[in-house]
Formats: sequence, C-alpha cells, structure tokens
Amino acid sequence: MRDQNRKIFPFDWGLEWIHSDGNVPKVDPLSYIKEYAQTALEDSDSYFKPPPVKDWILEEDQLTFPAPFQSIYPENNTVYCRLFPVKSSEKAVIVVPQWNASFDSHVGLCRVLQRCGITAVRLSMPYHEQRLPEKMKRADHMVSPNIGRTIHATRQAVLEVRQLANWLRGQGYKRVGVMGTSIGSCVTYLAFAHDPSICTAVFNHVSPFFADVVWTGLSTRYVRWGLEGNVSLADLRECWSPISPWFFINRFKNCYRSHLMITAKYDLSFYPELSNKVFERYEAEKIPYQKVVLPCGHYTTALFPFKYLDGWHICRHLISGLSG
Repeated sequence: MRDQNRKIFPFDWGLEWIHSDGNVPKVDPLSYIKEYAQTALEDSDSYFKPPPVKDWILEEDQLTFPAPFQSIYPENNTVYCRLFPVKSSEKAVIVVPQWNASFDSHVGLCRVLQRCGITAVRLSMPYHEQRLPEKMKRADHMVSPNIGRTIHATRQAVLEVRQLANWLRGQGYKRVGVMGTSIGSCVTYLAFAHDPSICTAVFNHVSPFFADVVWTGLSTRYVRWGLEGNVSLADLRECWSPISPWFFINRFKNCYRSHLMITAKYDLSFYPELSNKVFERYEAEKIPYQKVVLPCGHYTTALFPFKYLDGWHICRHLISGLSG
C-alpha cells in the first residue's frame, strides 16, 4: 500500500528472450518453454556456465564489467558492483540484495563484514539501480508477467555472480562466499549449487519454487494479476523450474558446504509453508544445513531490532564458513 508506483504489466510468453537467435518461433509457447526448461535442467552445468570476462574496470570502489548477455536495454548491459576491500584478506563475500533494492541497501552489512576482515562486493542485479532502463521506476523487468524475460534476467544474475566469484579468485581471494536476500537468495542459491569453489553461503529468505513466491506473495500480487488467466500455477512452476532452488537441492547430497537458511515466522512474501518444504526435503535426504527463524515478517526483517538480529546471524555464519 505504501508503494504506489507498482504497475500491472501485460502478459507475454517472452519467447524472444530465450530463443537462441532472439526471434519468436511459431510454436505453441507453453510447450516450447516447458521443453526449454527441461533441457536447461538436464544440463544445468552448461546453462549456468558463465562466459569469460576480459573488460573489468575498477575505479576506486566501483567495479564494472559487461553483462554476460547483451540485451535491447543498454543500461542493463553493464554490471555494477561496489567494493568494500580489506587489504591482505584472502576472504570475500558477494552480497546480492533484494528485488527493487535501493542504492544503499545492504551497504551497512558490507561495512560490518569489512570490519570483520572480509572483503564484501555488493552486486547490483539486472534492471536495478544504474541498470534500470530509461523511464522505469522499479525493477519490473527482473520479475514480471513476461515469462521468458524473467528466466533470462534471473539466469543473467546467476552468471554475473559466478563471473564475480571468478574475478575475486583471480585477485587472490582463496575463500569466496555468497549472501543473498529474497530474490537475491534464489540467485545466490543457483550460483552456489553450480560453483563448487564457492565455499559457504547465507540465504536470507527461502522458497523452493520461483513461481509460488510470485503467485502467493503479498509483494508480488500485482505480477500475479498479469499472469492470471494466461497460465496456471502448475504450468508456471514448470516454466520457471530452471530458476527454482528446489530442482538443485540434490547437488548438496554428497558435497557438504556450509550454508545457512534464514526465514521469517510471519513472512507474507516467502510463506513459511514454502520454506518448510525446503527444510523437510533437506532433513528427509539428510543434507547438512543450518536454519534460523526470525520472529518478524519479510519487510520487517530490515527494521529495528530484527535487522540487527538478522545481520548477527549472517556475519556469524560467514566468518565461520570463510575460516574453514
């Protein structure tokens, strides 16, 4: 109710965003996207393999590099990161804020990590902040009723996290972790699942399915209004399966790397019953993990006193995980 600039966008299958040459094939769009999703799941290592980057530019505390995909939006074709360096440190964390994060979001956390001897790198996700297309007021191209573009943007963010992890290792950081909030949690989970060199992670808000969060969440109901009548939740869950953590949980069965999952007891965006599905599967398959349940909601996690409690758990886990 506070944010009056939310806009209901028209539904679009967005096949041009996932077709190899950018054209719209003359096929049944739902079947095409389901086949695309299944192919991506079957070879997710290739799907989430980042292309090499040569044109890194570091100016003071800002690191930029070309986006892994060049799109029709020039603003989004450059990745922006803010660096909080610690001299002689061999530990670093990539911080990915929430959807529609402001420029200063998670900066306080990065500074705390810096004071703890850990270099922090804050990534601006696709279509956020400096990457927001002209005349856009919100990052609605990241999550929208455009099915293909949402897949494309989320995959792009995952590849950017992995490219950034490669850069950090090239700079001499021996232990690299990730921390993501809300949709940033989803992005970092996918990167963590596909990059075994990322040694630890914190996922701030947890859900198994990308589609279910959009469909049931209070903060994304205006996205659902653009989807309803055009696609069912079951079909949407299948279409967005390559960007859903649920389908990659089995990657942690035989390769333990410490990761902390944080949820909020009264979360109306990432409902607790969704988070519980993840925990139940972890426990059923005996996959080691750590869990924290905060006594607040999704947005109140960022308010006093809960933000300090959240930050304490995040920093405590990362300090431990990066210490080996």
